[in-house]
Amino acid sequence: MTAPVFLAESLAGAAAGSVVTLTGPEGRHAVSVRRLRVGEEVTLTDGAGVGAYGTVAALEGKDRLDVSVTEVRTEPAPRPRITVVQALPKGDRGELAVETMTETGVDAIVPWAASRCVTQWRGDRGVKALGKWRATAREAGKQSRRLRFPSVSDLMTTRQVAELLTGADFAAVLHEEGSTPLATASLPHTGDIILIVGPEGGVSPDELATFAEAGAKPHRLGPTVLRTSTAGTAATALLLSRTNRWN
Repeated sequence: MTAPVFLAESLAGAAAGSVVTLTGPEGRHAVSVRRLRVGEEVTLTDGAGVGAYGTVAALEGKDRLDVSVTEVRTEPAPRPRITVVQALPKGDRGELAVETMTETGVDAIVPWAASRCVTQWRGDRGVKALGKWRATAREAGKQSRRLRFPSVSDLMTTRQVAELLTGADFAAVLHEEGSTPLATASLPHTGDIILIVGPEGGVSPDELATFAEAGAKPHRLGPTVLRTSTAGTAATALLLSRTNRWN
């Protein structure tokens, strides 16, 4: 089994032969929850592509450990970059979507306040919900042994999503009535790919028109209709295989 991953505040200056100290919540999790011991292998990452590989050199208290670094790797930014615009699902299905998309390999997640969303992020509730999405992406990134964690943006309106689409090299709205299968769409080898996943009630005609004007046409994913919490994961997996990122 590969070594567990922990998020380090900074890996500046980390190099083979150096020692990096892990403290705070991550140190507590490593020492008190995972119960790591001296000599065990670990991976530290800044979540932005840098990974320090090494072994536990010393333990101090319940929330501090020193890691003796044997190797440092920098993972290049993936090409093409995949962003999923995720309409707010009901209940905890948003966190499920973030978790599985992160484990699969998505690069960025954009929460979207679609007109037919039952869930609404307002005030303190919205701040708390966004915090949960970001914490979920961070924990799923560690669980899946990623060195680059996906970004989770602030909540966007339909107008803001349309503005985001103007910089995409390929954009699509996942829609059961789309005439073009995502599996046969012409995809770029670099740049930005953006997928839009609607809410349980579907993407409204006005939203479809707005997105089409911005360059995102409806595409169908397959013969079945997936939940909003699983469609983004399935589409991400399809794109990762078609763009050779899984090769």
